[in-house]
Amino acid sequence: MRVLNIGKPVAALVGLTMLSTSMVQAADLSRPTNICIPLQPAALLEVETNSQLTKTVVDIMNEAVSVAEDPRFINDRAAAWVWASEAKIACGKAYGYLQSNYRDEPYLNRCECFFRRMQHYLY
Repeated sequence: MRVLNIGKPVAALVGLTMLSTSMVQAADLSRPTNICIPLQPAALLEVETNSQLTKTVVDIMNEAVSVAEDPRFINDRAAAWVWASEAKIACGKAYGYLQSNYRDEPYLNRCECFFRRMQHYLY
């Protein structure tokens, strides 16, 4: 049997990654699951015009980016940073679809759901 020698720096990085992953999962133990499953369609889906929807999605995305890049939340053990990171990705994808005049309902639902979770941990 051949043993793979990955060296101390790589082993430390793997260990750190495993530790941070478990910390992220542990940050939201009050919830039954770490994904957003909306019970009803997002309010974003009720916005009538694509131009207004795009503006709203961009506003949400910008707020999520600001939280995700803020050292206060990056270093905090609360889950605000996790949900801000998820919101900025989901809203970014929804925004990308809106650029083609397509309303992607799953990403709009996720955008709003992740954003609401982020807000829950901010206050």
